[in-house]
Amino acid sequence: MTVTVDGHTAAHDAAPTGRGLDKASPVPLYRQLKDILRADITERGLRPGDRLPGDHELCEQYGVSRPVVRQALSELQYEGALERIKGRGTFVAPQLTSQSLVQSLTGLHEDVAAMGRTLRSEVRRQQVEAADPDVAARLDVPEGTAVVVVERLRFVDDEPWVYAVSHVPAALAPDLVDQDLREQSLYGLLERRYGLRLTRSRRGVEAHSAGGAMARDLGIARNAPVLKLTNVSFGADNRPVETFVAYHRGDRSRFEVELERAADGRSVPPLVRVL
Repeated sequence: MTVTVDGHTAAHDAAPTGRGLDKASPVPLYRQLKDILRADITERGLRPGDRLPGDHELCEQYGVSRPVVRQALSELQYEGALERIKGRGTFVAPQLTSQSLVQSLTGLHEDVAAMGRTLRSEVRRQQVEAADPDVAARLDVPEGTAVVVVERLRFVDDEPWVYAVSHVPAALAPDLVDQDLREQSLYGLLERRYGLRLTRSRRGVEAHSAGGAMARDLGIARNAPVLKLTNVSFGADNRPVETFVAYHRGDRSRFEVELERAADGRSVPPLVRVL
């Protein structure tokens, strides 16, 4: 039986399995419990919004203390598998989209496709404009240079996810304004149609809150957190090819960062700069 609690599905017939904990094992009990709960979510096909048993029920079922249960649930929450809502319970968390922040140059289209999910875009604006000072600086062109602006609201599995505005020098992609970007990658198009091989990018992430219009577009509450991602992509000649500013829903997106430490212990030039 399933019921709805404050917009979430409580899956009473999907309680955890009866796997036991090995109290003689050197593996901490909270980690064993965390692994059991994660496996249950997968094996029972629990979906985002499905409710898990409460702390007291888990304590009784597995014969462990409340701190053990809380530690296991806290780690699953930190890893993005669960969300805990005060006064309401513990639920399977919505699946997040992962984007590589520095280690690979991919767009959202490629990242979503790699996860077997679908991406489509609602194109709000696609036209040639004169570059304003900010866009001109990012593209390293004179102010007023003709650029193609592509403004899109992007949906993952038909749920609004990202609001993005991209700019490309018009001279590099002269008929870009005529291309259909509802269901194809801008990066892929730049490479296939215009021979613009992208070799690296410079990205920055800032925390923002959604204003009224953006909140409505993304389907979130006004002032809810969003991640502002600013990107400049460079071609083989080390000149900027494209730049975008994208606002990602904070409750649906995760950015992955790769860090490196030199073998001799010396510092490595930072891949991420905190301003």
